Amino acid sequence: MRSTLSTFDEIWQQQFRLSVLTQFETFPENTSFLIGCSGGMDSMLLLHLMAEIFPEKVRAIYINHQLQAQSSEWAQFVADQCRHLNIPCIIQTVDVLTGNLENQAREARYQAYLEHRQSNEVLVLAHHQQDQAETLMLRLLSGAGVQGLAAMRKVDIRDQFTIWRPLLDTSREQICQWTAQLNLAYVNDPSNLDTHYDRAWCRKELWHILQSRYPKMQQAIVRTSYLMQDADEILHDVLMQDLNVCGNSQYLDLAQFQQLSAARQRQLLSAWMKGQGTYRPSFEMVQRLQDEVITSKSDAQAALHWNSYYYVRYQQVLYRLDKAVYLAEKNSSIADQQLQCELNQSLELPSGHFNIQTATMGLSLSLLGNRLNVAQRVGGERIHLYGRVGNWPLKKAIQEAHIFPWMRHTIQILSIDNVMLGVFTPKGFWLAQSKYCEAGGWRPNLIS
Repeated sequence: MRSTLSTFDEIWQQQFRLSVLTQFETFPENTSFLIGCSGGMDSMLLLHLMAEIFPEKVRAIYINHQLQAQSSEWAQFVADQCRHLNIPCIIQTVDVLTGNLENQAREARYQAYLEHRQSNEVLVLAHHQQDQAETLMLRLLSGAGVQGLAAMRKVDIRDQFTIWRPLLDTSREQICQWTAQLNLAYVNDPSNLDTHYDRAWCRKELWHILQSRYPKMQQAIVRTSYLMQDADEILHDVLMQDLNVCGNSQYLDLAQFQQLSAARQRQLLSAWMKGQGTYRPSFEMVQRLQDEVITSKSDAQAALHWNSYYYVRYQQVLYRLDKAVYLAEKNSSIADQQLQCELNQSLELPSGHFNIQTATMGLSLSLLGNRLNVAQRVGGERIHLYGRVGNWPLKKAIQEAHIFPWMRHTIQILSIDNVMLGVFTPKGFWLAQSKYCEAGGWRPNLIS
């Protein structure tokens, strides 16, 4: 490595370098770094320090959100600085969707990071101590819970990548001092002073008022974020235990769920609804799920829609259904058709994948090759199930088989000359008693 004496003169600067090297030892051996660089003071200092400590292991990426007239000039500035430091640089232009500008810009930025990050790279960002304190304060004002108040983690291991924030314990004042000491160039983004944005308002209008009364409040707030991170990890352990007892990511057994305390019920529902998403539902949305679905009347067909999923209760179980699955009956039409069946033939039907096989008791072999009718049930049909006594309403048989209501539209009746031969269902093929039943015949077997 190159000499670092000129860069790390102060004791706290040497401590920073030591903490970076210590953290580096915890990463896999071939780890490299992709630095998100906006051209501002924080990211330019981080870029310089990472290039100093880890030459040959650093790349930089500048995201042009196209929200400022100078954004192209800033991109060129970052590219020039990287060239001077002998660091490969990526310039990526993104389109920011309408809506909450801060959130949409963040989403576009992280999508670009994912697109360019190599498999062995850790994403390195320049968030510092004041950023952390502001994040916690803004989340507190928005009514966040423990997970939200945990704010940003120094090393954030996610499903698709890892984020490292080496400056998170470094104050804004130290960054300014260090940048001046190294005589580093950087750009000033005017949006950082635009109090239309919550973070800029917090920084410009609120911060100095709080600090005038509580001079050490920034360090205190950051300490709270670390305590919340501890609490979040403990809560996560409890949630995983509760989820293992009550179900999985697709369903919750309400008999087990209702054994939990009210607080654990709320927390489990919140985490369960979040799933693999970025954000938890609001407190009000969790309460709606409890009031409108979980505790609704047993015969109610209640469902709650949130974040592309429907939450439905059936037989004392709460299900989390993809929107397409829940709305399939409304959005799809299943046409009647004719089949000519042969042994070992595969059938792809709305209710599943079937295969024609010989059976101890099945349909007459004489039916093979004949045109058989397949039609959706229309209601009111009755079936004499083979091996059962008497005719049953088909609806009652479906209910007894516990076929989910949102899957019942896939059920089809197999017949010939108005004689019911059987029923294709998501639980398999039901053989109907008829003159076409015979020993050693054939029947469709559900494969998947």
